[in-house]
Amino acid sequence: ARGLNCPLPILRAKKALADMESGQILKVLATDPGSQRDFAAFAKQTGNEIVESTTQDKTFVFLMRRR
Repeated sequence: ARGLNCPLPILRAKKALADMESGQILKVLATDPGSQRDFAAFAKQTGNEIVESTTQDKTFVFLMRRR
């Protein structure tokens, strides 16, 4: 999702999570500063868990556990 503006990173994450089994971890890399807020809201709405959220060289890294 690097180089994409929201909501595209969220939509791609949603599609990827739908293909995963409960408990699996999805790693998302995003460059849109709004992605921090958007992924927090997405996790809350869907019941998925953000296990880790970090920033590395202007890239936001999210580890999400599928519910």
